Amino acid sequence: MLKKLTVFICLSITISCQAQKKSGTKDTIFSGNPIFKGWYADPEAVIFNKQYWVFPTYSAPYKEQLFLDAFSSDNLTNWKKHSRIIDTSVIKWAWRAIWAPAIVANNKKYYLFFAANDIQSDNEPGGIGVAVADKPDGPYKDLLGKPLIDKFYNGAQPIDQFVFKDKDGSHYIIYGGWRHCNIARLSNDFTKIENFADGTKFKEITPEGYVEGPVMFIRNNKYYFMWSEGGWTGPDYSVAYAIADSPFGPFKRIDKILKQDPAIANGAGHHSVIQIPGTDEWYIIYHRRPITEKGGNSRETCIERMYFDEEGLIKPVVITREGVPARKLK
Repeated sequence: MLKKLTVFICLSITISCQAQKKSGTKDTIFSGNPIFKGWYADPEAVIFNKQYWVFPTYSAPYKEQLFLDAFSSDNLTNWKKHSRIIDTSVIKWAWRAIWAPAIVANNKKYYLFFAANDIQSDNEPGGIGVAVADKPDGPYKDLLGKPLIDKFYNGAQPIDQFVFKDKDGSHYIIYGGWRHCNIARLSNDFTKIENFADGTKFKEITPEGYVEGPVMFIRNNKYYFMWSEGGWTGPDYSVAYAIADSPFGPFKRIDKILKQDPAIANGAGHHSVIQIPGTDEWYIIYHRRPITEKGGNSRETCIERMYFDEEGLIKPVVITREGVPARKLK
């Protein structure tokens, strides 16, 4: 009996130590998921000045989405909140539904792109706007005093913008809801959309299954295009991707790489991606809905590692409660 008790105690200690290490309470510090408190969605994650930044949508009823917060960290585990980096007191034409910020540094300034008003036709005021600041946390001011894109070109609702910098330094805005996605070239000062060589301004690059939330990045000289599928309030919300030799595609859907785990959360989607500079280390930052929550706006921001196989295909992402280990930038 004593021998059995000793074995049980030793086994219990081993399991306890493994759990401590996995949850980050002893040997390794983990971010945990969500990475910060509050209902936030559509996270745009970037690295500025050796710091991680996340710019999310404030997840609430549309008429309450009147501002944007930001969060910064030097290690992916401790996050500082920067409240109301921009709101409708600055963006006079916006009155609701400020969504899906995208941010880029250019010419020693920070440009914050956002959608506002959830317009349903070309006859409503709103669309995609641009704000500018001297620091990532603002204060931001309206760059144009009006939307940059305020019409449904190629059937794409002007929301869910992503700004992509190509290898030649050109900046493109990739955006669209209502199952259509456009790419357009930005002027150097981000004040207008430039013409392509054929005289057009907006080219449709919609892949099979696309709904919203486009993201693009380059790895090994290939263009990875990612997007969200399904309904944002449902369990089928998810992320799929394609690969091409050009930012204009053609993009043929490869597979789904992020989706719900009924034991942890559903509605996993609308993400962004960061690469640790000088490495092949990648992270996916996304939102999901805890299984305890039924409301559409009960969304939280989470992080996981993202891996590639030997052929360059993205491996399915495993969603976790632990998140990722602390990671300082050099």
